[in-house]
Amino acid sequence: MKKNWLLYGAYGYTGELIAREAVKRGMKPILAGRNLQKLKPLAEELNLEMRVFAIDEKIADSLSGIDAVLHCAGPFSETSALMIEGCLSAKAHYMDITGEIPVFEHTHAQHDRAKRAGIVLCSGVGFDIIPTDCTALKLKELMPDATHLALGFESDSGISPGTYKTMIQGLGSGSAERKAGKLTAVPLGSQRRTIDFGRGRRSAMGIPWGDVATAFYTTGIPNISTWVPFPKALAAGAGLTAGLQPLLASSFLQNLLKDWVERRVSGPDEIFRANSPAYIWGEVRNKAGIIKVARIQTANVYDLTVYGALEAVSRLMAGEFPGGSSSPALLFGSSLLEKLPGSEKFEVDTFFPS
Repeated sequence: MKKNWLLYGAYGYTGELIAREAVKRGMKPILAGRNLQKLKPLAEELNLEMRVFAIDEKIADSLSGIDAVLHCAGPFSETSALMIEGCLSAKAHYMDITGEIPVFEHTHAQHDRAKRAGIVLCSGVGFDIIPTDCTALKLKELMPDATHLALGFESDSGISPGTYKTMIQGLGSGSAERKAGKLTAVPLGSQRRTIDFGRGRRSAMGIPWGDVATAFYTTGIPNISTWVPFPKALAAGAGLTAGLQPLLASSFLQNLLKDWVERRVSGPDEIFRANSPAYIWGEVRNKAGIIKVARIQTANVYDLTVYGALEAVSRLMAGEFPGGSSSPALLFGSSLLEKLPGSEKFEVDTFFPS
């Protein structure tokens, strides 16, 4: 029996990349979005079925006959909850490419409902968070008694309009980490260290990356932080924005900045992406002070999102998986990342206390 999957947000920067690669692979997603003028030309060019609908309380009606949804229309903090509700009602598997902590937490909170419905909910099947999630599970497998986990990445891949909007959405908040199993807010710029992500030692700053939420469910490790390269001077200055958070979170400034993105940002082109690999880093330590570090080079963040999302769709449609909320690494194993185009193999180092 043929199974149908729907790509929502198909005319966005990343959604269109996914749609075009899907057709190259002989896949036939149903393209969807709320804007007919943007959706129709792409659907006609790719010779794919389309559905035009908004994400609202009646969304389940629009998902009739759909077995799985790949949701690519952010900011996901505004769109994912209603799409998940639609999938629960329509009994369709749900996947998205978010990196937003509140979205991961909300998805996880629907675990029992998804289990009863017999569907899988899996947020983060793109660069957010496949590479770091697989790295986390790889390290957990190598050090089952780990108590602390740090994850990070370095990349020059550029930024798409959707990613810009998500960043703007988070301007009014600080950073986060997980301490003793609980999500904990920390001032932006307060977490600093030096890390070799794969291209030499760099000054780094803690950020509220999605793994602060998901890696706990993937590994059970109670203390988790997430990092990116950041110059020391800028990291110090980031702390000064704390007093501006109410202004940065205001609807007026948020709408002004998002409108600017809509008019001015187009996203990195194919040549730029091809020359911008990503470098993934992870570190665990246990009570004895033993440290294991894993590194892996992958395709750029956008191509990896395309490859990861389509691999997740293919495996989920072809296999039998128990219902509930899960993460990419828990569903498909830590080796998922190494099997994606452009990915190398994990390199692991061990350090003993002196």
